[in-house]
Amino acid sequence: MSGISTDARRPDADDPPRISTGSEGLDAILGGGLDANRLYLYEGRPGTGKTTIALQFLLEGARRGERVLYITLSETAHELRLVARRHGWSLDNLDVFELVPPETTLDPDRELTVFHPAEIELAETTKIILDRVQQSSPTRVVLDSLSELRLLAQNPLRYRRQVLALKHFFASRQCTVILLDDLSSQQNDLQLHSIAHGVVMLEQVAIDYGAERRRLRVIKCAVSSSAAATMISSLQRAALKFSRASSRLSTTNHFPMI
Repeated sequence: MSGISTDARRPDADDPPRISTGSEGLDAILGGGLDANRLYLYEGRPGTGKTTIALQFLLEGARRGERVLYITLSETAHELRLVARRHGWSLDNLDVFELVPPETTLDPDRELTVFHPAEIELAETTKIILDRVQQSSPTRVVLDSLSELRLLAQNPLRYRRQVLALKHFFASRQCTVILLDDLSSQQNDLQLHSIAHGVVMLEQVAIDYGAERRRLRVIKCAVSSSAAATMISSLQRAALKFSRASSRLSTTNHFPMI
């Protein structure tokens, strides 16, 4: 028995269609994709694949004729295009905005001496982001990454307020946003989890034998009852397949104890 009623499988009448992440596997895990016009967090150490799945999200939007925007504070546009080229993708239909935070410029005319640098730089960087979003009017946005904003904010309270302000701004623009965080600042920084509508964790796991493996976990995801039923059903089918495969392995392969 699946434990899910027939009514739970039916789509809710007031449940809007979900949008694809651009990854078939992630869409299946999420029960059909993401709720539109929400803010999500993809977090993981450098090298875990955040940029790759973020680009997939935007490329799927571009394929559907949507306006999409990639705002990068950590990588150059050239580096992003190199990543895409290695996957066989083209970023020609993506609006890639390379933002250089004021504190990283070598222009002496932009050095600040009177006001507190962090306050001015954070306000200036945020204004540049908001102005570009208003100019482009995208339906999908990726912001890469939050580490630079966290450094500019300098303290958790200012940082949280800034992310909340971005969340409210994007909500008024009717666009779906992916925030990337490389977890480079500190351990167990969970304040973003309470702000984002969904959180996806990407990890790189070292195993005893063979190459390292990447793992994706959905930490938080707000879904409707019908989407939740779909997710549970998908997980049950995956668990059943794994159970059968494990059973066949245990009956046909015997490994000596060492």
